[in-house]
Amino acid sequence: MLLLKKNNITKLAKLQVWLWLGLAAAVAACSAEYTPKPKGYNRIDLPPAAYQPLPDQHPYTFEYSKYAKIRPDSSGIAQPHWINIIYPSLGANVQLTYKSIGHSDKMLNDLIEDSRKLTSKHQIKAYSIEESEIKTPAGDIASVFELTGEVPSQFQFYVTDSTEHFLRGALYFKTATANDSLAPVIEYVKKDIVHLLNTLEWKDKQ
Repeated sequence: MLLLKKNNITKLAKLQVWLWLGLAAAVAACSAEYTPKPKGYNRIDLPPAAYQPLPDQHPYTFEYSKYAKIRPDSSGIAQPHWINIIYPSLGANVQLTYKSIGHSDKMLNDLIEDSRKLTSKHQIKAYSIEESEIKTPAGDIASVFELTGEVPSQFQFYVTDSTEHFLRGALYFKTATANDSLAPVIEYVKKDIVHLLNTLEWKDKQ
């Protein structure tokens, strides 16, 4: 009879130990710091680059993506030959503004200064702004600005022949998606913009 009682006490003690261990594990699991998994992004399938000539109605011409559409700028401040290169499937828009310089050094300097001011407005949110100067195959000088960070415009440029023509462009996206997730699309459109610059010609110099 005594042995039976001792066995019952031993089993009861073991059961209490397991209960305490289980309770401790549950408390530890509840108090442990939760680490969320990295957010995944939807896959973006980008078509191979293909280009077409700009319709013959502007003082400039270039090749642009076959997956984009040309639309006139409909804003209240729009001037002749201001256009948008819209990528419907990507939510991207390259806004182009054009000015005739008329051999005015002052106008050229003012336009360059205005372009730099428009780019510098993004400094608050930009991690960095890298500027590079390139010479196009047609002999024009283009300044290109690459912006990193959560900025509304990730790529801007201006190009001029220094005497008659001045063209400025800026890339925008109609989405609130973080730029990190848009990185492949940004790079894709940037290559199209570089192709635009490499094929740019002024009509009066063809």
